[in-house]
Amino acid sequence: MTDHSEATTPFARGRLLVVALLGWNDAGDAASSAVRALQEAIGADRVIEGIDDESFFDYSIHRPVMRAGTEGVRKIQWPSVSFSGTPLREAETVDAPAESTELAADAGLSVSSDNGENVFVLIGPEPTLRWRSFTKQVIDLCEREGITRVVLVGALLADVPHTRPITIFMSSDDAAVRDELDIDRSEYEGPTGVLSAIGEEARSRDMLVLSLWASVPHYAHHSPSPKATLALVDRLTEIVDVSIPHGDLVTESAEWEAEVTEATAQDDEIAQYVGYLERTRDMVEAPEASGEAIAQEFERFLEQAAGKKPQPGPAAFPTDLSGTAQRPMGVDRRSPDEGQAPEANPEANPEASPQTSPEGNAEGNAAANADAGRDTTPDSKSDPDGAGKGAEGEAEEGHSEQP
Repeated sequence: MTDHSEATTPFARGRLLVVALLGWNDAGDAASSAVRALQEAIGADRVIEGIDDESFFDYSIHRPVMRAGTEGVRKIQWPSVSFSGTPLREAETVDAPAESTELAADAGLSVSSDNGENVFVLIGPEPTLRWRSFTKQVIDLCEREGITRVVLVGALLADVPHTRPITIFMSSDDAAVRDELDIDRSEYEGPTGVLSAIGEEARSRDMLVLSLWASVPHYAHHSPSPKATLALVDRLTEIVDVSIPHGDLVTESAEWEAEVTEATAQDDEIAQYVGYLERTRDMVEAPEASGEAIAQEFERFLEQAAGKKPQPGPAAFPTDLSGTAQRPMGVDRRSPDEGQAPEANPEANPEASPQTSPEGNAEGNAAANADAGRDTTPDSKSDPDGAGKGAEGEAEEGHSEQP
C-alpha cells in the first residue's frame, strides 16, 4: 500500500498521476487536449507502460488504424492507453526554467514550476470492457512508481453560455484535499465513466484523489473547444505546480467564441436561449443574486417564448450549430448499430455518456453548474462524474462524469 503519511503536505508536493480518457469524459476534446499540453510541458512523453490488452477494448468501437512504417511497410496501431513520466528510479531534482515561472506569473497563476518529475500522465481512449481489471492495473503502476495523488480531468456538456468564462468544477471525497483546496465533495449520483472507477480504486489504496471538470456549451460541442481546454490548463497549472504554456490557445479561444457567436446569431431561437443563459449566469454571479431573482428571469424568458415552440432548453431546438438533429440531453444521437447503446441521462457535468452527459441527472448538473455559475434552471443537466464523448471507433462528443 502507498504510504498515506504525505496527506498533510500540499497536494502538488506528492507524486501525481493526471488522467484524461477520450470518450464519455472528454467533451470538446477539452480534457485530453489540456492533459496533452501538460504532458508536452513536462516532457512526460516517455511511455513507461502501454495498456493495450485486447480484453479492455471493443475494436468495433475503438478501431485500430493502419500506419505506414519503415520502407513503406504498413503496420496496425492498436488502441492503447499510455502511462508516461519519469520512472521513480531515475527521478532527480531539477531546477525549474526561470522563463516557465515567469510565464505563469504573467498569467496571474501561482506556480513554482519545479514539480515536473513528480507528474505522470495516463491518456488514451476510455476502455470499453473490464473496467475493474483495467483500474487495478493502473493503480498497481501508481504504487510501483510511488504515486500518492491522482487528478482526474474531464469535460462535460452543460447548459452554459459560450460567451462567459468556462466553469471548472473541482471536487474530492478526501477531507484533506477538500480542506487544502477549499472545495466540496461531489453529490452526483447516476451513471458514470471509468474515471470514477480509477478514483475509487485509488482511494481504496489510500491515495488522494481530485476531480476537475470543465463545462462545455452543449450547443457548440461538435468542434474542439479551445476555451474549455485553456480553462483546464490554467487550473492544472496551479494544481500540479507546473507551468503549462498557452501556445495558441488564447487566440484559438477568441476565434472559437467569435465563430460560435456568429453561428448562434443565425438562429433566433438559439440566440434567444444563449441570451437567457448569459443573463442567468450574470445574475447568479451578482452580489445581490437570489433564488427568487433567478426564478423571475426564467419566467420572463418563458413568457417571451410564449406561443413559440420549441421552449427553452437543449431539447427544444431542432438542430445544433452543426446542423445535426438535436435530441434531448441524455439520448444518444447515434443508432444502436453504431456500437453504442443508448445512454441514460448523460450529464451536463462530467463523465457521462457518449453524446450528452454521461452521468447526467439534474442533481449532478446542478452541482457542476453551481460551481460554474450556479445555473440551476430546470433545463440544467450536467454531471461532473461521467462526462465524455461518444465516438465511432473514437471519441466524438463529450459528456461528463462527476469527480
